[in-house]
Amino acid sequence: MNITWLGHGSFRIEIEDQIILIDPWLTDNPLIEEGQYDAALKGATQILVTHGHFDHTNDLKMVAEKTGAPMAGMVELMGWFEGQGIENTTGFNKGGTITCGKVAVSMVPASHSSSISSDSGPVYTGGETGFILKGEGRTIYFSGDTGIMADMDWIGDYYKPDIGILSAGGHFTMGMAEAAYAAKRYFDFKTVIPCHYRTFPALEQDAKALAEGLPGVDVIEPQVMQPISL
Repeated sequence: MNITWLGHGSFRIEIEDQIILIDPWLTDNPLIEEGQYDAALKGATQILVTHGHFDHTNDLKMVAEKTGAPMAGMVELMGWFEGQGIENTTGFNKGGTITCGKVAVSMVPASHSSSISSDSGPVYTGGETGFILKGEGRTIYFSGDTGIMADMDWIGDYYKPDIGILSAGGHFTMGMAEAAYAAKRYFDFKTVIPCHYRTFPALEQDAKALAEGLPGVDVIEPQVMQPISL
């Protein structure tokens, strides 16, 4: 499989017969260049959305129209996008699993918030989530935006993910030290990839504390549009 960071909390994951985009935010994302947009979206077969905040959803209508890929996420959030004219959506909820080709995608809790701005104020979009992706004999835990939470205990025990893609920039989510603590306490990852960092000055700019907190784990600092092959 190939895991490609698009900057911030956005990823392209090539697994089994799928090219899955998770929270593809390109426009106004300072870590990806406009000339890289087409390559980031090429061949996409599925879009997954963790929650409603602008830095995860602002480009979803454009991405859905450009790629033709179906979109899946929290049922209220998908209902909101249906109201914006996006037709091919699947709404599901925490504890639910959908099948994307040969890949099983389960929705799991996160601890954050979820809303979309409107002219009349924030619109609640059904809650924040993470995902478990299973394919190629591997299991990925995509944390979404989250702090440390007790739910990580059962997520790690039940799904036993070997790859963790963890929000770790601090300020809005776990920081690097907190992500290391959560990974060590609740999971048995072989590989950890940090995200939701480096984008803005308020966020952590490197993963040194994460790597130092996880001896024996392959902590990979992603580079934008450079695939990580696992």
